[in-house]
Amino acid sequence: ECPGHFGYIDLARPVFHVGFLNKVKKILEMVCTNCGKLKSDPYSDPLFKELLDRTRGSRKRRFQEVWEYCSKIGTCFADEPQDEDQMGLEEEAKIGHGGCGHDQPSIRKEGLKLFQVWKKSRDEEEGAETKAQPDKQQLTASDAHAILSKMSSEDITTCGLSADFAKPNWMILTVLPVPPPQVRPGVTEGGSNQAQDDLTYKLAEILKANMNVERFEKEGAPAHIVAEFDQLLQFHVATYMDND
Repeated sequence: ECPGHFGYIDLARPVFHVGFLNKVKKILEMVCTNCGKLKSDPYSDPLFKELLDRTRGSRKRRFQEVWEYCSKIGTCFADEPQDEDQMGLEEEAKIGHGGCGHDQPSIRKEGLKLFQVWKKSRDEEEGAETKAQPDKQQLTASDAHAILSKMSSEDITTCGLSADFAKPNWMILTVLPVPPPQVRPGVTEGGSNQAQDDLTYKLAEILKANMNVERFEKEGAPAHIVAEFDQLLQFHVATYMDND
């Protein structure tokens, strides 16, 4: 509405920012995909507490070391249940982590997609006639955004990010900034013919794909149809930012 200023597109579904996809993958490997808590707890894990003390003052180093430590943990660190003493009164509450004890998948990246991969349990492997294969499920940008939105400010700071300026869920796009025409002026081709800038064409494709996702969701289209257009929207947003 105001020439010269940025506009925006409200995306029908969250999409990955291609520049932050690897970072988002690492953060998802640090936290529980069920409750959003860090997989380890500095109050109950001496090695993790030592790691945090050692990396104090260096966010970049802390992020890398917390990722290396937590990505190897296969189960969310759950709090010990509170016992009651002989008088029937609860003991003094300990500082808890709030984890759920949920088994954790491995996160795999394939192109612009992320997948959760679970390994078969030993019982399932023994009962299968052939070699058991891991279960695999796509982790959509909507799923990732929901998981990262559960992270507390304390956990964000613990893993080396800023709760004020670098919240993990901000690394997934829900709104796309649109630059004004002055940033993407038309191109004059041999005389009086004028063609639109490449960015303008790409923004038009993003708008079309976004409206299709929104329309099919409202019409109650099958999930695989909505997923196809959701992936098309992801492709157009990614190539708008990086066309290599």
